[in-house]
Amino acid sequence: MDAGQGLSTSEVQSIREALAAGRKPRVVFTAAAGQIAGQVGQVIELTDPEVSDEFVVVRFGRDELPFSPADLAVAPKGAGRRVVEPKSEPEPEASPAVAAPEFVLDTPRVPAQRQEEPKVEQTEKPPARRAVKAVKPKGPAGLTVTLAYADGEWTVAAQQGSKALAKPYVVKPAEALKMVALVDVPGVQEAVEQILGTERAEAEQQAEKLRAELAEIEARLAELREAR
Repeated sequence: MDAGQGLSTSEVQSIREALAAGRKPRVVFTAAAGQIAGQVGQVIELTDPEVSDEFVVVRFGRDELPFSPADLAVAPKGAGRRVVEPKSEPEPEASPAVAAPEFVLDTPRVPAQRQEEPKVEQTEKPPARRAVKAVKPKGPAGLTVTLAYADGEWTVAAQQGSKALAKPYVVKPAEALKMVALVDVPGVQEAVEQILGTERAEAEQQAEKLRAELAEIEARLAELREAR
């Protein structure tokens, strides 16, 4: 059987609709499936493709294992049916040669000895075991937590695999410093403290500037009050 090059997106959608209708479509394993290439199985379930690339669950024999669309192709009509091989008829055995009768006077006739047919012992070959593709169970997708600093703000985001669990949200500098303190990597905490020191110095300069402006406004206000 010539296995195809994998299931297309439209074929996967057709299989999904067939499962929803209560059918179990037949598929054939491609060369990407390994030693079971050419074997025929039945799709019994489609899991979430975002969790794992092997989301097509196939039953073949007593096994139910997940495969990727590249490992499978749509089985042609009639695939998986057993073909009955015609039994060969045994060849007729050659009959033993009959000796010509003897005419002997006063000699009793001795019956010919019966020839025993040789017994042929038939040995049954054990059925060949189908090779099963070794499937490694996949663990959960990796979790990534990111602490970032940009434009004077600290943000935290979380992502598992390709799914975003938490979009970047703003945290206080003190909270960011606590998070960095948990990371025992030389240079990381010093870099964070340097950023906080720079922000602190800029905030103090801005506060001094605002105080000076406020003092000028209050002096101007006092002059206006005295002029009344």
